Amino acid sequence: MKQLLGFIRKEFRHIFRDPRTMIILFGIPIVQLLLFGYVITTEIKDARIAILDKSHDEVTREITHKLLSSGYFKLDAMLDNEGQIDNIFRQGNVKEVVVFQDDFGKRLKRDGQANVQVIADASDPNTAQLLSNYTNAIVQDYLQKKFVNYKIPLEIKPQVRMLFNESLVGAFMYVPGTMALILIIISAMMTSITIVREKEMGTMEILLVSPLKSHHIIIGKVTPYLILSVINAVTIVILGNLVFGVPVRGSLILLMFVVILYIMLALSLGILISTIAASQFSAMFVSIMALMLPTMLLSGFIYPIDNMPVVLQVLSNIMPARWFIEAVKAVMLKGVGAGYIWKQLLIMAGMTIFFLGISVKKFKLRLE
Repeated sequence: MKQLLGFIRKEFRHIFRDPRTMIILFGIPIVQLLLFGYVITTEIKDARIAILDKSHDEVTREITHKLLSSGYFKLDAMLDNEGQIDNIFRQGNVKEVVVFQDDFGKRLKRDGQANVQVIADASDPNTAQLLSNYTNAIVQDYLQKKFVNYKIPLEIKPQVRMLFNESLVGAFMYVPGTMALILIIISAMMTSITIVREKEMGTMEILLVSPLKSHHIIIGKVTPYLILSVINAVTIVILGNLVFGVPVRGSLILLMFVVILYIMLALSLGILISTIAASQFSAMFVSIMALMLPTMLLSGFIYPIDNMPVVLQVLSNIMPARWFIEAVKAVMLKGVGAGYIWKQLLIMAGMTIFFLGISVKKFKLRLE
């Protein structure tokens, strides 16, 4: 028994002396708990909305104030006419527009009825449904509390309109996100694992003595995954359209440019991981922890970024999938041109150049 207890104590000492083991045992569970606890929520906070007030009376001002003071909404813009609505939605910042009809307060008090139009961006159907429900509940709450003893029964009728996805089909949100996830897996994870496997098997040394230069080896390694990833992206778009009815309202050329740019970014990350990882297992582990989980949690694929704490919102800015999903949704669902997604394209291009430069340099050093 003494020998067994001594052996157990020795194993504990080995575990506590190894920082990597301690991180896996205690660090990762704590990080995951905090991450999932803050990210997985159905609450909406500070969703950006625009107001088109055609009446400018006391009632519309009070309803606007009640909406903005609820904590659910944050004013992005006050619109002057209905022609601005489509443009502000295509810019991608505003999630909902509330439109008050002419003489709103007068109609309510005179006729007992007034209309307010709620227009939501349904490219994210869950968020659009929640926002329209919140708006309706706040308006009805205002009506009940403000006109408790009014001489005639009053009614405010919200007319809800869902833009870009009238039927609130969930696939409209999941197809772009699934594409981002699959391309990361193929381009980054498989590239890193393949290169590390070459080093483990010793075949990388054979390549070093061949006439091929280092950049030829890099191009030869990533080209098959570039082509396969493009084929996968095209397949996802076609299946999404034929099976789920997800439209491609924008330019196909622009969509493919966004896809190829994202694949290049993912490939550069795969090469970078291969220079860091010592084994196939470590390459897979780094890919999952650094790419797959953040793509699922911090990119807006499943959970809205606006709902997250400020720290996670800032962190999401360095997630390539966030900018890819925003750009793909804008092109496929809203039919926008490059002028509306220049920010996303510029960020992905900058990330691609940065990571490609670092990964190629480190890979050349490893080869030499």
